[in-house]
This record gives sequence, structure tokens and C-alpha cells, in this order.
Amino acid sequence: MANKFNSGDSRTRSSMSIFIVAGLCGFFFLLGTWQKSGFGKGDRIAIEMTTNGANCNIMPKLNFETHHSGQAGIIDDSDPKSNVYKPCHRRYTDYTPCQDQRRAMTFSRKDMLYRERHCPSVKLRCLIPAPNGYVTPFPWPKSRDFVPYANAPYKSLTVEKAIQNWIQYEGNVFKFPGGGTQFPQGADMYIDQLASVIPIQNGTVRTALDTGCGVASWGAYLWNRNVITMSFAPRDSHQAQVQFALERGVPAVIGVLGMIKMPYPARAFDMAHCSRCLIPWGVNDGLYMKEVDRVLRHGGYWVLSGPPINWNTNYKVWQRPKEELQEEQRKIEEIAKLLCWEKKSEDGEIAIWQKRMDSNSCRATQENAGVTFCKSEDSNDVWYKKMEPCVTPYNSAKTDEVPTVDLKPFPERLHAVPPRIVSGSVSGVSVEAYLEDSKKWKKHVNAYRKIIKIIDTGRYRNIMDMNAGFGGFAAALQSPKLWVMNVVPTVAENSDLGIVYERGLIGIYHDWCEAFSTYPRTYDLIHANGVFSLYKDKCEFEDILLEMDRILRPEGAVILRDEVDVLVKVKKMIGNMRWDFKMMDHEDGPLVPEKILIAVKQYWGNSTSTQ
Repeated sequence: MANKFNSGDSRTRSSMSIFIVAGLCGFFFLLGTWQKSGFGKGDRIAIEMTTNGANCNIMPKLNFETHHSGQAGIIDDSDPKSNVYKPCHRRYTDYTPCQDQRRAMTFSRKDMLYRERHCPSVKLRCLIPAPNGYVTPFPWPKSRDFVPYANAPYKSLTVEKAIQNWIQYEGNVFKFPGGGTQFPQGADMYIDQLASVIPIQNGTVRTALDTGCGVASWGAYLWNRNVITMSFAPRDSHQAQVQFALERGVPAVIGVLGMIKMPYPARAFDMAHCSRCLIPWGVNDGLYMKEVDRVLRHGGYWVLSGPPINWNTNYKVWQRPKEELQEEQRKIEEIAKLLCWEKKSEDGEIAIWQKRMDSNSCRATQENAGVTFCKSEDSNDVWYKKMEPCVTPYNSAKTDEVPTVDLKPFPERLHAVPPRIVSGSVSGVSVEAYLEDSKKWKKHVNAYRKIIKIIDTGRYRNIMDMNAGFGGFAAALQSPKLWVMNVVPTVAENSDLGIVYERGLIGIYHDWCEAFSTYPRTYDLIHANGVFSLYKDKCEFEDILLEMDRILRPEGAVILRDEVDVLVKVKKMIGNMRWDFKMMDHEDGPLVPEKILIAVKQYWGNSTSTQ
């Protein structure tokens, strides 16, 4: 399909097209891209895509046409394209369907209800346009410190947070010095202080949760210490903070601690963090602390920096009543004891607690205080479920037969059998089944590497697996150059996301009948294994595809793996989108009914969107 581009815009990038060469030895799928960042940094990438390890000579001369020519040459075996999905109006450039600002303001502000997910009843059936001048983000690690202004053109934080070194505007880029409200001198120095108490460097702490993350500098700098952080913040007056995080190449989602449980499993994180996150930890009998306790692993750490810690020294600086701050900290300390958290340190404005490995030492205190324990079987039932004023029990008959202390340090834990499986706590999943799944995904990912040779070179930083299972795809792809958001669908048969976390990976529960909690254009590559078979008869395929298009960057890639009859239906719909694609056989040959569809999203801007 022909594309329209503004050849007069010096920031417009050029992207090569897809060519398929068929021969006696099979077919070869070649994708070449020539990307221009707009900042004098260009790169040309040619990818040989092959199946079954065929060893044929590729035609040495290929006539790659660029976007600047106004046409994108393509040779494909897809059906004729008609009724192409039109671009949405340009006002939807940064549309987040379930966190729409105008809709949010119609809900109550009590307990942050208006910042929770509220999805529309009528979905857009159009393609979200990129902003004018959109360019490919810088590769990691440069992306940690610089983001192209055109990709998220919002300057408010550069003024509001100027003295805190969150973000600076310099010419045509945003610069992120690594500062934060509690660490204006930089995240590295702040993390060094935490590391004097918390074993961050030895692999014991691998997964972290940052509540109210800002632009996610804490998570960005933890990456160098081999810690992967799930950061979240609401879409509020701080425009685009989560969008900035993802543009930087840092895992983040739009979210809030309000009325609904966080979309993470019980006992998932090695460390949780709040740096002036403005969460009222002591209210509602510590409801939010109890929710953090639910997702914190035994032996995990909770870091609270900023008010009310060390109130007696800082109350004048914070310009808040001394008695109010004193009461806030008293409540936090009291709730922490009931949760069986041991205070390890209070230094300046930073306090650190550790969740004990077992609750025997504080059982009497809990009983005397009349603590109510949650039903253990409900600890992972979180999708749109309200937080409960109860404490998640330590000794569930299912989950704690093998204590968390047996969890291996990272990276050893990536390929070790997770304790939840060893203990038999995951129904229907044996050690043998898990090992077989891991073996299968190593094979699949090796096949992907033959198809997309740059898959783990750093070209794709933000990767999503829409149906992650046990995290086998992410584990096989593991590289310091990328991270994977492992999504476990709420309708999946095996929906224990805790397995993923016990491998030292991160993920989230989600229902793909709804929009994901992210901004448009935030993922470089999307992997979908069996997603359409899973959602057959549950919701419309085209809505899932349009959501994939919304969150995929221009010139990002998609890998679909599914049954052939399902992919044939999906293929017809993709023919109506601005994707170039090719369907190919399973790596074991054409007789296997499971097929693979590879697609690349074309580059286009909002100059073609409806005015």
C-alpha cells in the first residue's frame, strides 16, 4: 500500500520496505530499515528473515525505496487492501482510552476513584496518529538521559520541577539529569544510600515497585544495578510522566493506589519504594500499606522517603504542623508492626522496613490487635477487585510450603524452577511441564532470531508479551539491552503471574478486551502467542489489533503466533491497517497448524490524520 509522507520535513525518517524472495529452498523475508533520528544519528539495518535454517543465496541487489520518495515499494502475498482504517483526529495523538482526562473528571475524587481505570463503552475504530516530527527514541543507554521533544512535547515539568532536576528542555530534546524530589543531586547517590542497608548488588533484590514514580529516574538508575523496576503514576496534572518514562526505555504503566487492587500478584516484589509519592499511608487503617504488603515478597524491603519521616527535624521545611506529621509517622510505625515489618533504618528523610520471613515472631501482636487475615486463595484475584482491609497471610497452604528464602539470586533464578512450582502450589503445573515450556520458548526465540536478526541487539528496547504464560519468551530473550512487559491475561487458564516474578521478570494482569494502561507509541516490539485464539468469542479481534497499533511505535514490529485459521482471519484485518506483513510456517515445517505472522508498522504522522 502506498504511503504519504511530508518529504519537506527534515525530521521525517526514512524506512525501508519488505521484500519477499521465494525459491526452491523456501522463502526469505528481508526487512531493511533506514532510520533517521532527526539529530544527525542515522542507522541502516538489513535483516535476513528465513525459516527452517535454509541456506540460499540472497539476491545481492535490492532496490530499497524510502519514505522520502512518497511511495513504499512492497511485494507481498497478502489480500488486496481495501477499507483501510482511517487515522483518528489529531487530538487523539496521546489518547489513553481507560485513563481519559475528560472522562476521569466525571468521577468522584474520594479515594482517587477518578484516577482509576474507566474504559469507554464505545471504542475508536481508527489509527492513532503520531505527533508531527515524531522520531525513533534514542537507543539505550542514551535514551535514559535524552528524549526527543517532538515525541512528548510537554514542558510543564521543566518549570514545575526545575530545582529538583527531574527534567530539562534543551533545544529539540528533553534532558533527564537523574534527579527527583527526594534526590535532586541524582538517583545514583540516593541508591547508594539505600544500598548501605538493602542488598541491591548481589542479585537478592531483583524486582522493585515504584509507587508514584514521576519520570521513573529511580527505576532508570536501578537498571545499572541489575534491578528491574515496575514504575507507576497516574495520568494527572504532571503531564506525560509515564510517557516520559517509557520514552526513556524504563518500564512503567499508568496507575494509582486508590480503591482497586494493584494488577500484580501476591509476593511479587523484592523491594517497594515511595519517594514523596503523596500516598496517605496511614489512612483507612493502613489500607495502602496492606496492599503493598500483599505484593511484597517475604524478606522484601519497603522504602519511604520524605514526609513524615524524621518529622521533628523537617516539619519547618515542609511547612506542615508538627503534630500532624508526628501522628502520620506514628500510624505508619504502628501498621508496619502489625504487618510484621521490621524497621531496619531511619537516616535523614529515608526509612527502610523489611518484611519478616515468617510471622511467628509477631503473631501475638497481630492477634491482640484483632488483625483480620485475607482469604489466601484470593491473593491473586485482583482485576477490578477492591482493596480489602485485611492482611495477606504468610502461611497459605498453597504458596508457602517452600519458603521464599529458597528463591535464587538473579540471574540464577531466571532459569531455576520457581518455588511456587516446586511446592505444587500452581494447580496443574508440574516441574516437568515448566521445564518443557522453557525448552519450547528457547526454540521459538531462536527461530525469531533467524527471522529478525536485530531482535536483541538494542533496536527494540521496550518489548511486550501479550500472553506471557510462565515468562518463557522473556527469559529466552533476556538481555541488558531490553526488557519485557509480561502480560498475563485475566482469562488465561494458568494465570499465576507470580511465576514470572519468581524468575526475576516483571509483568501485569490485563484483559485485552480493554485498552492497556499506557500511552500511544510506547512499545518497540509486541509478541502475541495464542492471544486471538484465547479471545475468540470474547471480544472483537479488530479492537485488539487497533489497541496493538495504538501502543506500538512507528516502524515497530509484531510477532503473532497462533493457529492457521485464526491467523488467516487476523491477516485480513491487518490488510486494512498500515502494517507490512508476512505469514510464514512454524519453525518445524508447513505441516504444523500453528503459524507465525510478522508485521512492521509503517511510519506516518498526524499530517494525514483527520483535521
